[in-house]
Amino acid sequence: MSRMISQYHIEMTRSALTPHFSDRALEIIIAANIKQDALRNQIGHDEIHYDNNAIEKGDRYINEQRGYILATLLSPGVLGAWVAFGRMLHTAQDYYAHTNYVTLWLDQFKDAAPPPPSEIEPLKRDLVRGSDIRSGKVYFPMDVVYMIEPLRPFALKLLPKDSHGWMNLDEPSRGPKFDYAISAATKRTVHEFELLQKLLTPEMFAKFTDK
Repeated sequence: MSRMISQYHIEMTRSALTPHFSDRALEIIIAANIKQDALRNQIGHDEIHYDNNAIEKGDRYINEQRGYILATLLSPGVLGAWVAFGRMLHTAQDYYAHTNYVTLWLDQFKDAAPPPPSEIEPLKRDLVRGSDIRSGKVYFPMDVVYMIEPLRPFALKLLPKDSHGWMNLDEPSRGPKFDYAISAATKRTVHEFELLQKLLTPEMFAKFTDK
């Protein structure tokens, strides 16, 4: 059970996409993004949030949503494409908050001062495809207790170090790595948009952006 606070999903999506979409399209994309944190998507859907080491499942989920976008835009509709894009972006953004990608990227600079968050590479191939990438495991019931802020210190005493409670970068209180996660997730959002721009015909792209 895990969630990057909706505020940050909204801020990242607006920052990356406001110049590219109509207001109505962007609002639907954002709504679909934050809806992924509904309770029904928190249990039994590790792929949506890259929880419990569901790295390959999360990657497949993103590819599936990209397929829905293309299929929708080949039909007369467009709403489904915006919803699928929002769902896809949520998962792509969670990757940086729920895996150890940021830690692995920073580990490259152990012998020197790390670059600022703005310089993080969101898709460094040897990290994304490496054997060391992993995500936090959800341990019930203590990871649920962790979600209750006053009880968080108590929960952390009982949670293993590989738990979501210890590994997540969901909010600023998690320390300086949070800024790296936000920067990487924002860049990934731009990357996913630019990838679709390459895949879509000019007509499909115009319909998708609603410009």
